[in-house]
Amino acid sequence: MFKQKNKSRHLAAISLAVMAIGFIATMPYQDSLWGVILQGGFEAGLVGGLADWFAVTALFRHPLGIPIPHTALLPKNRKRIIGGIISMLENDWLTKESIRKKIDTFHFSDKILSLIEKELHSPGVQKNFKSVIQYLLNKVDINKIAPIIEKEIKNYLNELDIKLYLPLLIDQVSIRKYDERALDFVLKEIDEWASRETTKYKLGGMAVDAIENIKADGIMQFALKSFSNLVNEEKLGGILQNLILKGVDSFRDPFNQNRQTLLIHIHNKLQNIKSDEKIFDELENFKIQLIDKWEPEEKITGFLTKLQQRAIETLDDPIFMNEYLLPLIENSLNEFKKNPEKINNLESWIKKHISNFVDNNHSKIGKLVEENLEKLDNETLINMIENNVGKDLQWIRVNGAVCGFLIGLVLIGIKTFF
Repeated sequence: MFKQKNKSRHLAAISLAVMAIGFIATMPYQDSLWGVILQGGFEAGLVGGLADWFAVTALFRHPLGIPIPHTALLPKNRKRIIGGIISMLENDWLTKESIRKKIDTFHFSDKILSLIEKELHSPGVQKNFKSVIQYLLNKVDINKIAPIIEKEIKNYLNELDIKLYLPLLIDQVSIRKYDERALDFVLKEIDEWASRETTKYKLGGMAVDAIENIKADGIMQFALKSFSNLVNEEKLGGILQNLILKGVDSFRDPFNQNRQTLLIHIHNKLQNIKSDEKIFDELENFKIQLIDKWEPEEKITGFLTKLQQRAIETLDDPIFMNEYLLPLIENSLNEFKKNPEKINNLESWIKKHISNFVDNNHSKIGKLVEENLEKLDNETLINMIENNVGKDLQWIRVNGAVCGFLIGLVLIGIKTFF
């Protein structure tokens, strides 16, 4: 560019020198017709070249360093020129409306989805994708999340209505025959307890104490005294033990009438609980107290910590990445692409945010240009303009000299012959 500029300057200087030399060289031949005509042409060319040199130079600096009025136009009008450039950019070339119209012609969602689909399996994208996920996982502050989860769990449990779930629970007890299983469990425990040798002596001792403490008069007192002399703790305990064991065995029989009666009684009691407001109130109070005293934050923190560490370690597993995570993303993309409504929503969302960004930052375009231009001193700015348009400006000087020469020939010719 500098070579082109210097070449143009040399050409302009040469054209001006040619006119000056021609004017001087034709001075001895003023007596001849052609001498007069040529001298007039070179004179006019010299005047035209000097005038255009003055005009071109006056745009950038004072000609010959002399502060002639209305010269050095660019340095003197620097702020106005910069303001004009900024105004032209903001109001004519890069207006908000023109940028929005250009944004509307783009299909961002198609390009973004195609780019993701194309680059998804590249090693670089997978590595960056894994790094981003790991970074986000490490940034999760579990100590802040655990109390929130605890609070939400407690709120959810407090909102549970006992009246809705207790009848369902009772129905499940009957459907799954938990009442019969509970009865069989109690009978088994009684059977194991009654079968022990120690139980026999305990029962016998309790029976003897009860007989001795019975208050009776006359014949009844004599009969009780005689009975206590005939039996001891072991005998009485054995009798009671056998009675209990036989009773347990009879209740274990599914067809035993007493068992059926007892189960019906238990079933009716359970059904009555469904409408017992006192039971509901007691259970509700018990639930509230239990939830208030429950402190699961530590366990939640431990669970989330293990889950976080496990998730980070899983990302390093190529099988998880290639067989689970990437196929999941691909399937999600394919489903998303098949849904025009979602694509349109994404497109509208992207364009809306870009348009908002343009609206909020449109003035910064002019400020950016202004800041960059203000960084340049006058000499640098002049050199930039001259380097970009200097060739054409120097041709103005050449054209001025040539046109002046031709016009001078015509004028002298007209003056001579007419």
